[in-house]
Amino acid sequence: MPYYHKKPITIEARQYTGDNFTELQEWSRNAVAMDDYLNTFVVTLEGPMFFDKGDYIIKGVRGEFYPCKKNIFDETYEKAN
Repeated sequence: MPYYHKKPITIEARQYTGDNFTELQEWSRNAVAMDDYLNTFVVTLEGPMFFDKGDYIIKGVRGEFYPCKKNIFDETYEKAN
């Protein structure tokens, strides 16, 4: 069975701190939103996906946005120089 690894690409991402919703909304061109119950979500290619404080919002290689749990982000990405 063949194995694959991810191509090394640099991504743009922001962590949701609970205090930077407006910043994320502006950065994502309103892909980040909040529902009537104050749940935060991001509009992705697959539809809306909820995220929590501490999670990251990633801007994909084609300009799309999606959430990523902090533990997965920390295991997958490291800060670029």
